[in-house]
Amino acid sequence: MPRNGPRSVSGGPGVINAMTVDFEQAKAADERAFASLVEPFRRELQLHCYRLVGSVQDAEDLVQETLLAAWRGLDRFEERASLRSWLYRIATNRSLNAIRERGRRPTTENTMRPSRPRRAVEPSWLEPYPDSALPDPAPGPEARYEQREAIQLSCIVALQQLPAKQRAALVLRDVLGFHTDEAASILETTPQSVKAALQRARATLDSYTPEREQAPLPDSPTERNLLATFSDAVEVGDTARLLTLLSSDARVTMPPQPGELIGHEAIGAYLDHGAEVRGAPLQVRPTRANGQPALGCYLHSQPWGMMVLTLSGNKVDEITLFADPALPRRFGLPEHI
Repeated sequence: MPRNGPRSVSGGPGVINAMTVDFEQAKAADERAFASLVEPFRRELQLHCYRLVGSVQDAEDLVQETLLAAWRGLDRFEERASLRSWLYRIATNRSLNAIRERGRRPTTENTMRPSRPRRAVEPSWLEPYPDSALPDPAPGPEARYEQREAIQLSCIVALQQLPAKQRAALVLRDVLGFHTDEAASILETTPQSVKAALQRARATLDSYTPEREQAPLPDSPTERNLLATFSDAVEVGDTARLLTLLSSDARVTMPPQPGELIGHEAIGAYLDHGAEVRGAPLQVRPTRANGQPALGCYLHSQPWGMMVLTLSGNKVDEITLFADPALPRRFGLPEHI
């Protein structure tokens, strides 16, 4: 998987060796020294904010706010905790503030045709996360989730259903592997409160996480063949062929719309209706998002949005549609084809 930008420091709750960075220079308003101090954490902080808020653009803004706050407050950093924990404390609190502000967003009209719902799904202001922007830290020893699992769209969607404090506690403890005491310090609460939040969050998350067969390995022959067949069917507008590639209880979602389509009949009707409205099949280009195969989508050679595919065995179990023309460019795909 390609890696761009600064190398990330280990994602476990370890401490960066303060002797390798001139703290005094950074505290004396040396911007280059400060950059060398915090840049290694930028990618993992952005992913942390994304897990909490579900939006790549919001996560980017929150990291900028975090680093600005760290720059302004560096003289108050006493090195009693690791620099990484201190940055996570700032980023987490900024994210929790953003989640509170998000409650003021307008409601979203559901334009998807009704279908038999699996459960009530709240609107989720979700965006796909480019694999090229993922850090490569190892989780701490307390982590309960594999890192590939913890970035998948189904996990991000499930996290958005949790109350903000439960969400943050679970990400810090079970995804990043901070010890309970460290998570409590970051959240400015007690270890007992973290443990109580974790118990409730784990139960809720389990109820939102569907059981699936093992997906093919990334870029394996099975995945490549399935993606090629799926792409061909999309580009010729062959709904019947697409349906043969889906699992029997496959679903389609289109964040931030609150509905979901389940099963071949509902999905087939939706795809046919969409093709009729657009007047032409979509054109696609492969990429990866959230550790999953994805397709940048174009209509009449102009950007239309993106599909992210969730695989189960040798079938597509979920299609997440993002009708945002800006997405292909953000994933490094052509602006037009």
